[in-house]
Amino acid sequence: MVAIGTSGGNKIKDQIKQTFNQLAKVYEKSIDTKSLYNSEYERPAMMSQLPDSLHHKNVLDAGCAAGWYTEQLLGRGANVVAMDISPEMVRTTKRRVGESAEVICQDLETKLPFADNSFDYIISSLTLHYMENWDHPFREFKRILKPNGILLFSVHHIFTDLKLRQDYHYFSTEQLTDEWNKEGKTYTVPFYRRPLQAIINKTIQYFSLQEIIEPQPTMNMKDQAPRVYENLMKSPQFLIIKSGKQ
Repeated sequence: MVAIGTSGGNKIKDQIKQTFNQLAKVYEKSIDTKSLYNSEYERPAMMSQLPDSLHHKNVLDAGCAAGWYTEQLLGRGANVVAMDISPEMVRTTKRRVGESAEVICQDLETKLPFADNSFDYIISSLTLHYMENWDHPFREFKRILKPNGILLFSVHHIFTDLKLRQDYHYFSTEQLTDEWNKEGKTYTVPFYRRPLQAIINKTIQYFSLQEIIEPQPTMNMKDQAPRVYENLMKSPQFLIIKSGKQ
């Protein structure tokens, strides 16, 4: 992982979109079954924060990728709208859930096509660290959430990104690139690292903070990948924030 400046802008957004277009088939075919960081770590922790029944609840899957969360939310009875900036991820999600959910291609940094007070829950899994500035998406999330609605999101844990560089500037929001090796190919993925206080303070600027979760891996991961399990118990990879609209 290397720093590539703090310029942001459309060029980086286009690179992120292109990369996830390329990754859509990988997500569709293997992420659900082969990525223990998803199946035995982030996803169980996120889903444990939601009610078992979401009947009559409107839920936005903000950054749906290949639709795993969309499918799970539907399984709990929710009325789901899913969105992603990647057209290929949107197509993948549509193949997965058919007509059971509304699935749209949408940039979270633009005005969202929903009325005020539309959703009971907004779920955003490992998406917000691809945005340099959270003000616009958080304003929109607050606008479209119902009173007492819940925003649940996950991002990289600060420990993860800091370990990979020695020349970081902790109190800055820094643009980095990660190298992902998937099915014999390497993908370059830009994202943004920010200090813990920026994550928390930006959240409480718009929402009431309910819980900070540093997820722990499941016992299935301990059985399947004991070394990975031990590493995650020493140093968490992701951070989950649960917040509400007062």
